[in-house]
Amino acid sequence: MNAITPPVKKRPLWKWILILIASVFLGFIGYGLLQMLALADNNLHPVAITIAVAVVLGLYALGVKLMEGHWPRDLGLGKLVPHTMLGLIVGFVYMTLVVSTIVAMGCATVNMLGTEWEEIAYWLLVFLTVGVGEEMIFRGIIFRQIDERWNTWAALIVSALLFGLVHITNDSATWWSSLAIAIEAGLMLGAAYKWSRSLWLPIGIHWAWNFTQGNVYGAAVSGTTAGGSLLEMHTSGPDIITGGAFGAEASLIAVLYGILLTAVFLANCNHSTRKRK
Repeated sequence: MNAITPPVKKRPLWKWILILIASVFLGFIGYGLLQMLALADNNLHPVAITIAVAVVLGLYALGVKLMEGHWPRDLGLGKLVPHTMLGLIVGFVYMTLVVSTIVAMGCATVNMLGTEWEEIAYWLLVFLTVGVGEEMIFRGIIFRQIDERWNTWAALIVSALLFGLVHITNDSATWWSSLAIAIEAGLMLGAAYKWSRSLWLPIGIHWAWNFTQGNVYGAAVSGTTAGGSLLEMHTSGPDIITGGAFGAEASLIAVLYGILLTAVFLANCNHSTRKRK
């Protein structure tokens, strides 16, 4: 007779910490392999990156099963298409609102830019690997395990702060840019994960966020120039409004919109919880 896996809250603290550390370590290995593949050749075939993403997510699922005793509930295939599509819409609208507000304030201009579609398609694939890898680690592993062991607020705060902290090593990063990422993205993506109960929504948001910022509007993405873009953004206002060399996500405008989206997800999450009760 198989032993029944104890609930997370009853698991010894040392074992919970060990599982968390091991999961994060393996998650970063998987993410690193995805990045190596995506950045190795800008002629990368879409089928290859799709297979690699599927393999990494499959290994994530297997890791949860082996270390935690159950298959992950946040990779339900029934939510793959609707939640990913919703995430893509949310990410695109969010970054469009941020850029449009900065332009409307007279702190930037956006011009048409001729570019090669192949380069744009390449970065679409690269940002897919970023969205999958980072959401797997920070929401699927860190947020989920802290939420299950402790509570949602602890999971939101810890995962958001860690998410902001890992961006401090990026080009043009400052403590403000890392704090901005923690607030607008870390909290919002965690809230989206909690509301949807799946990885697909935050993956979609993250994917569209980066691609829209870098390859639609031509802004830097976390301090990195993404490559070809449909438009080109020229900033002329203070960095606190435009985000400076780090990108529009380091602007106060992005933080305010991110807080608003976080509140929307959390409010609906609480409403859903009350309905289930």
